[in-house]
Amino acid sequence: MLLRFSDWFVYDILGLSPESHLGAALNFFVYDCLKILLLLYAMIFAIGVLRTFLPQNKIKKWMGKRGITGNFFASIFGAVTPFCSCSSIPIFLSFLEAGIPLGVTFSFLITSPLINEYLVVLMLGFFGWKITVLYVFSGLASGVVSGVILGQMNLEKYLVKDIVSNQNGVIEEQDYGRFSGRLKFGFYEACSIVKKIWIWVLVGVGIGALIHNYVPQEAIHSIVGKTGVFAVPLAVILGVPMYGSCAAIVPIAVVLFQKGIPLGTALAFMMAIAALSLPEAIMLRRAIKLKLILIFFGVTTLAIIFTGYVFNILQKVLI
Repeated sequence: MLLRFSDWFVYDILGLSPESHLGAALNFFVYDCLKILLLLYAMIFAIGVLRTFLPQNKIKKWMGKRGITGNFFASIFGAVTPFCSCSSIPIFLSFLEAGIPLGVTFSFLITSPLINEYLVVLMLGFFGWKITVLYVFSGLASGVVSGVILGQMNLEKYLVKDIVSNQNGVIEEQDYGRFSGRLKFGFYEACSIVKKIWIWVLVGVGIGALIHNYVPQEAIHSIVGKTGVFAVPLAVILGVPMYGSCAAIVPIAVVLFQKGIPLGTALAFMMAIAALSLPEAIMLRRAIKLKLILIFFGVTTLAIIFTGYVFNILQKVLI
């Protein structure tokens, strides 16, 4: 139905030819934007209702467990929270103030922007279930492993003093009342998040449409061929200084992949933009010292590069 509407609007109403670059690009743009926004709203609503059943203080208790268990629960919680790298920081700070171990809080901070409901929707729509499932698994593994490594390095000395001195806080519970209150929360959360990211969807799909229909495939292959085995770390290095929502980056990553960029390289670029950014580093400086920020960025970068190479190796199996 959405494809028929896109064809009707672009080719019949606007009178553009499906053979032209402009017509094909605009059709790509209209169809993908409608599909993504509808799927996003439905998924965010469902996940929002589900999250009302997760008691915050029990989550804190689970995340405070010793060993890898706490990192695992932190990564799971990060995966079901719809935050970008910067939006995750207030929760990261509240976890630190509540006394949750530093390595565990980093597992949350890494996983939260890498996996969320709207990213999963986007990847299902563009890449299919096999790649999406492996991506979710790799994102969780990156959060758990990186958090464990950071937790074993005894880095608490790099926390700002007032964060350390207040590590006895209690996470306040929210009362949703009847089930209608949970539905209301899901509705408002869906509206709030879609309102914040719809422009990123339009920008991302728009750039993707232009690349898809105007950039020659030979040019993409030429760029990849010149970097060779270093394409993955280069993609990550290029992604780190940038900042953007996954809603904008996923469509671009898809088109790069369609144009010949290896799957892992495209995903590594997307993950670097989602999980690491300069605004995030500036906000983190409120709670942790510069050396710890650099260590955090370094460990996470290595995890993303490793993930990119794994996807490149498995590309033939997944496609």
